[in-house]
Amino acid sequence: MFSSQDSRFLAGVNGGFPFFIFFHFLPITCRRPQKASRAPMRIYSRHHHGKAARWTFLSRAIILMAPLFLAGGLLRSQQQPGKDQPTAQQPSQQASNPQSNQKPDLTVRVKVVNVPATVRDKHGQLISTLAKDDFVLEEDGRPQQVHYFAHDTDLPLTLGLLVDTSLSQRRVLEQERHASYTFLDQMLRQPKDAAFLIHFDHEVELLQDLTSSREKLQAAFQALQTPQFTQTSGSSPSGQGGGGRRRGGGGGDFQGRGTLLYDSVFLASDELMKKQEGRKAVLILSDGVDRHSKESLDNAIASAQRSDTVVYSILFADEEHEHYGGFGGGGGMGRHGGGRGRYPQESRPDGKKILERIAKETGGRFFEVSKKQTVEKIYESIAEELRNQYSLGYTPDRADLVEGYHKIHLTTKQKDLVVQARDGYYAER
Repeated sequence: MFSSQDSRFLAGVNGGFPFFIFFHFLPITCRRPQKASRAPMRIYSRHHHGKAARWTFLSRAIILMAPLFLAGGLLRSQQQPGKDQPTAQQPSQQASNPQSNQKPDLTVRVKVVNVPATVRDKHGQLISTLAKDDFVLEEDGRPQQVHYFAHDTDLPLTLGLLVDTSLSQRRVLEQERHASYTFLDQMLRQPKDAAFLIHFDHEVELLQDLTSSREKLQAAFQALQTPQFTQTSGSSPSGQGGGGRRRGGGGGDFQGRGTLLYDSVFLASDELMKKQEGRKAVLILSDGVDRHSKESLDNAIASAQRSDTVVYSILFADEEHEHYGGFGGGGGMGRHGGGRGRYPQESRPDGKKILERIAKETGGRFFEVSKKQTVEKIYESIAEELRNQYSLGYTPDRADLVEGYHKIHLTTKQKDLVVQARDGYYAER
């Protein structure tokens, strides 16, 4: 065996304990196999006796290991600069590119204004063969360049139905229910399209949130019913379907009194449509008379414009109810009642003018149910229009865009065509 001096020498030669173990077993690899009865660890003591033998072994070991020491040193000399090289070059790289450490300005946003549009000829027929260069677009009287153009037939569609369930609609509600579900059943393409259902009377209630399920929508339509006409001031009317989100109204002397039309448009636009992408349309079935909404008509329209939602208004009035003047101020084209909401209301509002204004300023269309134009035919016209929309997009050319409302005017170069599009949008920072 080695003396303590030899062991210290081997342990200090650039490798410590592992190299000592390697030296200890090196003669085994150079000699013939020994008998099984003799332990390998005794080879050193059996073949090397005396101090001269130990130094002979050390000299042989050092000669054999010298190339390994040289290779290890050379490898470390090549690796060491590699570790330091990035830190040594980093200041020079930063000096040569002073903007490399500057973070991009994420507060700058490019506003793209989307303008859904429908084009008809002088006979009212839809035109679906126009190209981008066929349109002329202006914002606040300034010409704008259309950057995005497409037909919207393949884009996802989000539909919302707002159904008036006030007492003025109790005789036509069953017809509305059947026609509305038939319309959604024909329009929705699973899974990319979705729809929701809201009913409004003295409160606004989300009967069904956004879904592509026809079964859920059908169940929600079955829950549509008018509130009971009971004289009470506290409890809510029995027989109400739903269980969704609600917004209460101003109330009255009788349960069932009130028609929160403006609140329903605001709720649908601000809480549902604002979060969606793609095509968005809301359909209103009502006589157009609002009672006790907390939101004004202007706020309702502005919320639809901010959410890029097109509103189609369907005037569906009960002629008998209108003739007799309604019950408890619930409607009938505004024969009774006054506003108790946050904003002053007309004593005799014209429901038709209200629905026309909502549709026009949001880029939609107004319809009125009659014997010649049934609600089923109206739904067919809306479905055809949604399938033939154009989608135009542009970025305002002014860098100092003022926050607020900006007017849009969209026409075609062909003068005998009529363009149906939104009147403007709200710029927000």
